[in-house]
Amino acid sequence: MKRLNFSIPIHAPKEKVWRTLLDDSTYRAWTSVFGEGSHVEGDWSEGSKMLFLGDTGTGISSRIARHLPNEYLSIEHLGLVKNGVEDFDSEETKSWSGALENYILRENDGITTLDIELDTAESHEHYFLNTWPKALQKVKELAEA
Repeated sequence: MKRLNFSIPIHAPKEKVWRTLLDDSTYRAWTSVFGEGSHVEGDWSEGSKMLFLGDTGTGISSRIARHLPNEYLSIEHLGLVKNGVEDFDSEETKSWSGALENYILRENDGITTLDIELDTAESHEHYFLNTWPKALQKVKELAEA
């Protein structure tokens, strides 16, 4: 696996950026760049199961590894979801299971820096290098509105 890092300054308090990241309506808006109908099932609490899904019921099964409100969120990706069925055992899944997606927020003088640390299989690197900057731009637009 490879670790990718992304960062964007946002002219908004970290509490507003945090809400933009996690509230259902804004989450759906900024994650739409990854796929139409992107949404999440779960409550974001530490240790809880989360399903990150698209329109077709396909997505990723994960758990919240760490949750420090307004500062840090770590999501551990564990399996695939296909047609509503979770897969933790296929070779495809095992090749990236345990990958982390971390969100780090730091505020200084009214500007919040949002950093993303993402573990990914090399086969997905190009996709994320193209898509994450668009997603972060959308977070910025929503949080600064």
